[in-house]
Amino acid sequence: MANSDYNPYEHRDVEVTMSNVGAFVSLLKCVIGTGILALPLAFSYSGWLNGGILLVLITILLIHGMTLLIICMVESARRQEQGYCNFPDTMEYAFNQGPNWCRYCSKASGYLVDGVLAFSHYGVCVVYLVFVSVNVKQLSDYYIRVIDLWIFIVFVGILSVPLFLIRHLKNLVPFNLAANISMYLGFFLIFYYLFQNLPPISERDAFKEPSKLPLFFGIALFSVSSVGVMLAIESKMTYPEQYIGWFGVLNLASAVVVISYLIFATMGYWRYGESVHGSITLDLPNDEIPAQVSKVCISMAVFLTFPLSGYVTIDIILNHYLDRNGKLNNPHRMEYICRLIFVLVCTVNAVAFPDLGPLLALVGAFTISLLNLIFPACIDMCLNYHAPYTYGKLRWKLVKNILIVIIGSVILVYGCILAVMDMIKEYGDHSK
Repeated sequence: MANSDYNPYEHRDVEVTMSNVGAFVSLLKCVIGTGILALPLAFSYSGWLNGGILLVLITILLIHGMTLLIICMVESARRQEQGYCNFPDTMEYAFNQGPNWCRYCSKASGYLVDGVLAFSHYGVCVVYLVFVSVNVKQLSDYYIRVIDLWIFIVFVGILSVPLFLIRHLKNLVPFNLAANISMYLGFFLIFYYLFQNLPPISERDAFKEPSKLPLFFGIALFSVSSVGVMLAIESKMTYPEQYIGWFGVLNLASAVVVISYLIFATMGYWRYGESVHGSITLDLPNDEIPAQVSKVCISMAVFLTFPLSGYVTIDIILNHYLDRNGKLNNPHRMEYICRLIFVLVCTVNAVAFPDLGPLLALVGAFTISLLNLIFPACIDMCLNYHAPYTYGKLRWKLVKNILIVIIGSVILVYGCILAVMDMIKEYGDHSK
């Protein structure tokens, strides 16, 4: 049995740590991005009242999943008497503590977590490149001339290289702060339009037919959570024990996020209704200065967030595989090469699939349902499988985790199917 007095927090070895304020700022930036701009579209799939209720419930569910995951990671580190246990290693260790059949696939489960995490943040980076490029193109079309979107995507990809070469999260905090200021300034200017010419709220559906709800869930999941960056921030904190809890950094940041999301999504859907685009910035007029400034501010904020979102994928590639044992010659040079290749691949992918709506839904439905819901519940079930660990009275932990797995599986399957069908519909039309 593990030493119950062992405290993993006291044995962490972090090269450059972050303060609570730095963690809070980075959390806001990693969550509030292109997802919030797509939430009015999500509300058009669900209805404004139904969307508001579901958004709050989703946030509570996802933050619970994140809290559960961190608790399990700390518990795994305690049982193994080490300072930190990352997500894939936690998954592998937990499966080894579970039923016999889980032990046979424990190694594969760790690789699966790495793969989904890497894909999740890779997908976010592709979305960010597309978003910035589309908004810059609108301004260019108005002031200069019409230029193909792929040219802007390549240009934005090249410009993102210097920022993406920054290695430490702490060094990204000033950029994250500037991005937050720029983002909220852009939101303020968008609200200038959202409160104009509002139709009666009765013209907007409070509830919609359930057939489109998986698309709502896909966009909402993408918007509310960024699992890898949330874990990376916790791992780099000076006081990581203050990250979770009722008044922890994670919950406080989540409260700010969900309030911002509710106001923005409701007003966006109320103003533009069924005609709302995958990003509400695309609904703003191209010939007015406030709209143009808002697009510039939000595009700049998303551009500055690119290195934060890609941090996780690079960390997985480098530290989990290329330099797992710390014996790689010139690891810093290898990291810079990986970062350059990552930007190149993201740029090529963005050129090939530049439509935001289905891309957001696919990344959200596939990755967040697994990382935030299904995997943490499975880990918790396995860690408590053998005595002296229990599932509590009436096995309430087991029942709760099974429900989370079921909810996550429904979102995963149905959401991915609808998102892929939308992508086929979008890119299969050769007349476009």
